[in-house]
Amino acid sequence: MTVRNLSMSTFLVLLFLSLAWAADDAARFDGTWDTTLSCSNTAGAQGYSFQFPSTVKGGTLHGEKGEQGKPGWLQIDGAVQPDGTAKLYAKGLVGASEVAIGHRPRGTAYGYHIEAKFSDKEGSGKRVEGRPCEVEFKKQ
Repeated sequence: MTVRNLSMSTFLVLLFLSLAWAADDAARFDGTWDTTLSCSNTAGAQGYSFQFPSTVKGGTLHGEKGEQGKPGWLQIDGAVQPDGTAKLYAKGLVGASEVAIGHRPRGTAYGYHIEAKFSDKEGSGKRVEGRPCEVEFKKQ
């Protein structure tokens, strides 16, 4: 059956259903997620691990630790696709020079990409460039 052979009402019903399914897929990951970001010791920098909440709404993730503009602040944002793949971006300000590659001063800005994969109840990801870091997500 082609679109040409469908009645207008049948076509509109099918269009509505496909849009509703797409909206359901986009909202599949909506909710609050416990987020853990861990980076190992490397290149003379100490490892660290942070835990903070992230929220997914309409397929968009936002997580934040600390107070924006202050040393130690971290923010992760990006889209979670209906299949669970996510391309995220982390940015922040160095909290302690001992954990920064090259011992960059406290308050120095940084940023990097994260590739992640979500399922209904959990997710995981890895830092794309720079030091090795992993991110774990658990839905509340």
